[in-house]
Amino acid sequence: MTTSRTQERSVELAIGGMTCAACANRVEKRLNKLDGVTASVNFATEKARVSFEGEPTAVEELVAQVEKAGYTATVPEKPGDREGGAEIAEEPDPTRALRHRVIVSLALSVPVIAMAMVPALQFTYWQWASLALAAPVMVWGALPFHVSAWKNLKLGTATMDTLVSLGVTAAFLWSLYALFLGTAGTPGMVHSFEFTIARTDGSGNIYLEVAAGVTSFILLGKYVEARSKRRAGTALRALLELGAKEVAVLRDGREELVPVDRLAVGDLFVVRPGEKIATDGTVETGTSAVDMSMLTGESVPVEVAPGSAVVGATVNAGGRLVVRASRIGSDTQLAQMARLVEDAQNGKAAVQRLADRVSGVFVPVAIMIAVGTLGFWLGTGEPAAAAFTAAVAVLIIACPCALGLATPMALMMGTGRGAQLGILIKGPEVLESTRRIDTVVLDKTGTVTTGAMALAAVTAARGQDEDELLRLAGALENASEHPVARAIATGAAERVGALPVPEDFANIEGLGVQGVVDGRAVVVGRVALLQEWSQDLPEELADAVGAAEAQGRTAVVAGWDGRARGVLVVSDTVKPTSAEAVRYFRDLGLVPILLTGDNKAVARAVADEVGIEEVVAEVLPQDKVDVVARLQAEGRVVAMVGDGVNDAAALAQADLGLSMGTGTDVAIEAGDLTLVRGDLRAAADAVRLSRRTLATIRGNLFWAFAYNAAALPIAAAGLLNPMLAGAAMAMSSVFVVTNSQRLRRFRPLTEPAPRDRP
Repeated sequence: MTTSRTQERSVELAIGGMTCAACANRVEKRLNKLDGVTASVNFATEKARVSFEGEPTAVEELVAQVEKAGYTATVPEKPGDREGGAEIAEEPDPTRALRHRVIVSLALSVPVIAMAMVPALQFTYWQWASLALAAPVMVWGALPFHVSAWKNLKLGTATMDTLVSLGVTAAFLWSLYALFLGTAGTPGMVHSFEFTIARTDGSGNIYLEVAAGVTSFILLGKYVEARSKRRAGTALRALLELGAKEVAVLRDGREELVPVDRLAVGDLFVVRPGEKIATDGTVETGTSAVDMSMLTGESVPVEVAPGSAVVGATVNAGGRLVVRASRIGSDTQLAQMARLVEDAQNGKAAVQRLADRVSGVFVPVAIMIAVGTLGFWLGTGEPAAAAFTAAVAVLIIACPCALGLATPMALMMGTGRGAQLGILIKGPEVLESTRRIDTVVLDKTGTVTTGAMALAAVTAARGQDEDELLRLAGALENASEHPVARAIATGAAERVGALPVPEDFANIEGLGVQGVVDGRAVVVGRVALLQEWSQDLPEELADAVGAAEAQGRTAVVAGWDGRARGVLVVSDTVKPTSAEAVRYFRDLGLVPILLTGDNKAVARAVADEVGIEEVVAEVLPQDKVDVVARLQAEGRVVAMVGDGVNDAAALAQADLGLSMGTGTDVAIEAGDLTLVRGDLRAAADAVRLSRRTLATIRGNLFWAFAYNAAALPIAAAGLLNPMLAGAAMAMSSVFVVTNSQRLRRFRPLTEPAPRDRP
């Protein structure tokens, strides 16, 4: 009798209730303690990837372990598990409740802070008005911090939420003591700023502005973080929404419109011009040009005929097609690309925020100092009020108000300036990657190039007038809907003006068009079409066709009156600013690499034009992720710039993803930075602005911690009145705000310095 080895399985869990990186570490350690379990928890995506050996019931044990740690765990639905075009239910916005909490808390806190800091606003019973305003903030606004602190207390741990809860609670309780048992409730009491360091019993001072202000500022930081996380999952939603929702199925010779999720493998369905192909399949009847740009990012449509494979979510740009479904639901290429995006996102290393990393040591130390201060002064015979005052001063001075502002204020200033320049930064976790990147991978089509077909070159036969060639060939192509024909017609009209209307126009499927223009029988299309008309190419035109095809361009031949008259070359064109952008990348210390699905000749020609040395060509859409991963395995820190659906997974895999706002929604959502303009120079500015914002955040955090480190010993020595501690904490916040304001003066590379302007 043989025993079979237990098969290793893997599962992804959605973790709920994490408030900082310490929470992710706690869940990870809890899971890894189980026999045969290897877990990695990503705080940024709130996902845990777990490998284990066992039966399916082992998943329930994993969930139970996470719940024992005080968090929630569920098995999320994988992208592509739905049928091809099934509607995706709109999930409720989880940040809505937090947004309401922030708005209400700020509205109540602002007058409390103003009355405490401006003596002129302190009317006769101002302290009681402050209590009425601050109490809801303390009880309801700070409730998430209190709940988290209680949960951490039961687990024997402490986080930044613990310090916030302790600080605001101590400030509020002491204020109640001073109001009801001390002298602070006396009508006409005023707070004046006295910067002398002296030990007092503090019974005449209230700290309601500390309780309300700290709560509101930290809530604001939590909201900014939650909103950026909310956007992280919309790439998958946008990707799956690309698919068609309904399909015309052929049954008993009749068309029946049904939802895509009722389509089965083997069904025949109809795709009319302009419609999306419902699912992956094979063309049974009809010929057309299919726009694959949504999936491949390449601008040249693909000619299809009976027997050709087509992909769901692409667009039929030409004639009527009848397709037999070969793959549906989670097996389609669209669903597979959705899984690639998710895998790449979850594979990113969790970027722990600097405040959370330091707070792992700072929080318990601050609490111990406060407790030690209370015990020390009680032990030396000081009055209980004086001892408690010193302990409260420690907690208040340690309260991370400036820490809570450090990231969101710099981020809001940086993102605000970025929005003015067409640069969208999605969240604080994005910024740290910009400091380390050394390689930038550029998708060709739509990023370095325009992504649109255009007339690139015209070669007229010996003795043939070029304008006449453009006028006659352009007139015939103007009657066609084919993308290549539209490019020729547009280019011809721009050069020679209005085009005549052809007569007896006919489309020769797969070869070209023919018709009568100004009394001449004109034929435009492939070389084979002209050969059918006994119009052989002279040597100069054959060379032009060969040169164009060698560069991966599309060559169209035109002829009339028994002779081939010229060659019109259509291709994607390089953006005029791309070469300058590549120089900017080099100035930033980045090595540019061109990545494309086009052939090597096209890629090399584009790379030479913009000044890129390293080229990776002929890459299938699903292989772009592998290229980025290979570069990372070589030790490079990679930024990726792209705009197509086929770039989405690579954008997510890269250490920094920059998506062009002129591209698809999926690429935009999968990227870390979005460039609203199609100008590649904005990518260099995005890196510079991100690095500047990160440096500001680091400076804010340094000075916030330095302020705490310098003030804690003074407070512990009983030499710092809690009111003065509150004022000092407010000043640290003012510094953080002022330092962040400097980001408004950021200038892009293409903008002249103020002294250079006229």
